[in-house]
Amino acid sequence: MTDGSTEPREDRTVPAAPGRDAVVVGGGLAGVTAALALADAGLRVTLLEGRPRLGGLAFSFPRGDLTVDNGQHVYLRCCTAYRWFLDRIDGTALAPLQDRLDVPVVDVDRPEGRRLGRLRRDALPVPLHLGRGLATYPHLSLAERAKVGRAALALKGLDLTDPALDRQDFGGWLAAHGQSARAVEALWDLVGVATLNAVAGDASLSLAAMVFKTGLLSEPGAADIGWAHVPLGELHDRLARKALDSAGVRTEVRSRVTSVSPLADGRWSVEVPGERVEADAVVLAVPQREAHALLPQGALDAPERLLEIGTAPILNVHVIYDRTVLGTPFLAALGTPVQWVFDRTAASGLKEGQYLALSQSAAQDEIDLPVSVLRERYLPELNRLLPLTRDAEVKDFFVTRERTATFAPTPGVGRLRPGARTRTPGLYLAGAWTATGWPATMEGAVRSGVSAAEAALSALGRPRPAHLFDVEEAA
Repeated sequence: MTDGSTEPREDRTVPAAPGRDAVVVGGGLAGVTAALALADAGLRVTLLEGRPRLGGLAFSFPRGDLTVDNGQHVYLRCCTAYRWFLDRIDGTALAPLQDRLDVPVVDVDRPEGRRLGRLRRDALPVPLHLGRGLATYPHLSLAERAKVGRAALALKGLDLTDPALDRQDFGGWLAAHGQSARAVEALWDLVGVATLNAVAGDASLSLAAMVFKTGLLSEPGAADIGWAHVPLGELHDRLARKALDSAGVRTEVRSRVTSVSPLADGRWSVEVPGERVEADAVVLAVPQREAHALLPQGALDAPERLLEIGTAPILNVHVIYDRTVLGTPFLAALGTPVQWVFDRTAASGLKEGQYLALSQSAAQDEIDLPVSVLRERYLPELNRLLPLTRDAEVKDFFVTRERTATFAPTPGVGRLRPGARTRTPGLYLAGAWTATGWPATMEGAVRSGVSAAEAALSALGRPRPAHLFDVEEAA
């Protein structure tokens, strides 16, 4: 593992050692997963990451005495691959799940005292587990609730393997199934924007159906929410590095790969400034544009498709108050630009007051606004949403921006997403943007890492690690 030094390295070549070895390019969740899986199968693995840390876009950074996440990340009980990843790095206890789905939803347009509703489940079989929660959800009329139930059953009947679904938009499908604008705002987009990073009208029906079928209509507890009770860097960097070290992976940060090329003997050469590493297999676990730049000629039939996969931003607004203003771990909001609010006080190390993080997905209209404009917009909205903020002092206000946080889940994106295998033997792709069947989530990233590792192991004739998460590779 690198010592973090920025001194230039002496040019050197690391030849392939006897036996099988691999290089993983990229230290996000996909790359860490692939490296662990390959090492667990007995390969000699080198992991190269250009940033000074692991974790990709789910990371932490210091701000004064606090440790701040770049953005709020959650997962669901149905995210079985990410749960396997947490277990593999000994992080499960640090990111627990709810005992049972319970989401407070506050509508600021309703009179105070009547603003709170809840999306929750019961311990009943699907779809009865959501019946009482939907029947008592105050933010929809009785007629809207009934139509939501019928649309959910129609959604459950969709065949996710039908390629025609990817060409349709979710908003059009909802309208055709009797969903009012209010139902889309108060239910479908409440969930969908946070998971897809797009409003219903901009989202592929295939991806939206996958989210709702898997999260709400597969198992009673599938949508129970989990989140890190520590900084994300504790999980995705420190514990991930520890697991990689224990598995024998050589991990190099601040090592940006400049080229990946095949050798005459069928192996591969991976170059970073001052070093060339040879390997039998290479996994490119980097964003799609970076992967396109590194792909050797002929690796994909239509490599330009990677450049057609759009991106979508997420804006995170961070506010520290001098006192407690929110009494729940998180809430969702209606009638306001605020989408989701999370209490990050304990996780950040704040000793006095309360630290709230606002997660604003599909933030194309706001991602480049100055902090001063965002402050003028969001502090009054928090005053509307949380009455206790009106008498509280704002101790700090800052924003974090991820302009390319996810791939854009637009209709037709499915045909652009490649699988783990390329046309060039020994070269594999990983990343949430590949053909996992999932939108751009931590779950999708881990699944892609598993798929790439399995493809490499199969080609090398290496047995699959017995404890590796079982994932069916998408075409």
